[in-house]
Amino acid sequence: MTTTKPKKGNLLIAEPSIIGDMSFNRSIVLLTDYNPEGAIGFILNKPLDYTIGDLIPEIDSKFKVYNGGPVEQDNLYFIHKRPDLIPDSIEISLGVFWGGDFNAVANLIEEHKIDAKDIKFFLGYSGWDSNQLDDELKSNAWVVTKNTHKEDIIEKNYETFWKEKMVELGGDYSIWSNAPENPSFN
Repeated sequence: MTTTKPKKGNLLIAEPSIIGDMSFNRSIVLLTDYNPEGAIGFILNKPLDYTIGDLIPEIDSKFKVYNGGPVEQDNLYFIHKRPDLIPDSIEISLGVFWGGDFNAVANLIEEHKIDAKDIKFFLGYSGWDSNQLDDELKSNAWVVTKNTHKEDIIEKNYETFWKEKMVELGGDYSIWSNAPENPSFN
């Protein structure tokens, strides 16, 4: 069930039917780009066991790092809502920005001028070749919705986010909201 046509700034909500897919099971992806050549996004609700300080020891910070997706997991990416402080940012939509000057980000963290509600870090990203995401949508792997959270999407509680979206979608999705992530725990 696709509720809206995908576009930059939309959310992809993993259908319950992709159980067993370790990368995307119960994922919510923010689309940062969608065009005829393909799509790019970041999984918003899959924290890793790393902080930014673990990955870049020069930055003394405990900001969580998330699994952005299965592509280029050795690269660090970030989204934020502070283009006034981070030069060269690209607006995704609704006050959410992608990338920018990382040296400025490091300085802002060190100077305590930016915090976890302003920025979210990812290892890797989610990417789809031309028509690949459209094919996944036709096979009911994802539900596309607008980002009604706007820039507050950065600070959404990752532990309950997918469940909240299932409840919002209603109908049969509400039933899935209470199912265990791993069916063998049932």
